[in-house]
Order: sequence, then structure tokens, then C-alpha cells
Amino acid sequence: MNNITQKITTLRKAVACAVLKVSTPQTIAAIENRQVPKGDVREFARAAGLLAIKKTSDVIPDCHPLPIEYAAITSALNGLEITITVEVHTIYRTGVEVEAMHGAAIAALTMYDMLKPLDKGIEISTIKLMDKKGGKSDFSDTLSKPLRAAVVVCSDSVFAGKKTDTAGKAIIEKLQTYNIQNPVYRLLPDEKDQIQQLLLELCANGQDLILITGGTGLSARDVTPEAVKPLITREIPGIMEAARNYGQSRTPYAMLSRGVAGMVGNTLVITLPGSTRGAQETIDALFPYLLHVFKVAEGARHD
Repeated sequence: MNNITQKITTLRKAVACAVLKVSTPQTIAAIENRQVPKGDVREFARAAGLLAIKKTSDVIPDCHPLPIEYAAITSALNGLEITITVEVHTIYRTGVEVEAMHGAAIAALTMYDMLKPLDKGIEISTIKLMDKKGGKSDFSDTLSKPLRAAVVVCSDSVFAGKKTDTAGKAIIEKLQTYNIQNPVYRLLPDEKDQIQQLLLELCANGQDLILITGGTGLSARDVTPEAVKPLITREIPGIMEAARNYGQSRTPYAMLSRGVAGMVGNTLVITLPGSTRGAQETIDALFPYLLHVFKVAEGARHD
């Protein structure tokens, strides 16, 4: 199974279909008039398809078990074709495309089984995904120009050369997956004045995004929120709420982070935990959804 623990939970939908072809109009008439000896073909197929949707992970090894929040199966007759349409919704970390196709396949096989005594020429011609929504691909904004980003590491020990920075470099590596290349990289001690000075310099230099890792905890030297918050001209509390909520489902200590986020002029500034894992998880929680901030800003400039 793929590791999906780093993904966030979102509403995900999928629509799939299957097409059966029968060989005679009499077969279609038997379906419409409920004269098939084995029973009501469409209702049996619907019930079988619903069971298949719920049991997908039991029979397809790499599928994750997931909650099915909604499922609907319909069938339409058109000439000698029967089209089965399956729609599935979930609120989870992975999509329901396979569940929808599995439901369509089993509904079609059920119809095949019930109709074969009447029609030896029946065949299943198509099983395919029609549409899917949800997940990162639906929330990836395309920007007209590359973002100018900066990664700032606040740590007395890293600045003094006593420790090697891993959190800042992990952030840079993560940013590359979102096409944010070659960010400005700076090391600072946990000093409020120096943090504020560098932050203002970077904002004046036209950085679009500044990520500051370290100094968001509860030790006496953790002053990053105190340095950043007075400079924020427009706070965006939901950013850190999302990050802490994501972290809390992975470690109970996430609630102790005092990170802040908001705009300093036209620059988005976000403070991240100093631990490598905490920094990585914050990026996973916020990206690519965070890029919508810059898409909105582009739209405002064009209005």
C-alpha cells in the first residue's frame, strides 16, 4: 500500500460507468417489464454494486479501506445498451475512483449473470472512470510567475555552528515539489531584533513568501512569534489552525506550537516548528492549498 499518512482529509468524489450490450430487443423488454426469471435486474445490480463499493479494499490488495459517505447507482436503457453509472463520495485522504469502478463492474456482472439465460449474446463493453474530484490536484493553483521565497532558520545552536540545519533544508526540498526553486536561505540566532530586521529586509526586497523555522516552542529563547506578530499587517489565523490540526493527529505535542502566519505588506510570512519532522508536516498540511493566496493576489492586481 502507498503511504497516505502525509495527505490531508478532503471531500473526494468519483463517477464511473459500465456499459452492457444485449443482442435482442426482447432482452430489454424483459428488463423494463421486470420479467427476467431471476428477478428485478436493475435493483439486484444496484444492491450488488453498493456492496462492491464497500468491499473494494477486501478484494483489491492495494486499496485502502475508507469510509463511504455516499453512493448512488443508476442504470439507463438506450437501444440495446444498458449504461450503469456509479457515483461515490468520501471525506478521506485518498480517492474513490477504484471503488466507483468496482461498483460499476460488479453491477454489470450481476446484470450479465441474471440475463445470460435469456440472451447468449450479452457482453460488457466498457468499464471506465468518468470524473473525479478532490485531493491536491484540485487545489493546485497555476501562477503566472515563479514565487520569490525565503527560508529562515532561527536557532542559536545552528547559527553558532554547533548543530547542522536539517529543518530549513527539508523545507527547501519540499518547496521544490511545488516548483518553488532557489529560495533565499538564512540562519539567525534566537534574537527578536535580528529576526525582525531580516524579515523587513526580505519583505522590502520583494519576497512573496517567507518561511521561518524554529523558535515557536515554549523555551525562554523561543521568540519567533513575538518577533513576527507585531510586523503582521493582516493575520491569517486559519493557516496555523490547519497546521496544528494536521500535526495534532500525528503527535499530541503539536498543540504547543505558537506559530503565527499572515501578511507583512505584500509578503506572506509563516512560522514553522524547528524540528525537521514538524517543519515537513507543516509544509504537507499547507501546500499546495496555500498558493491560492498568491492566485487571489494576482487576480486583485488585474482587476
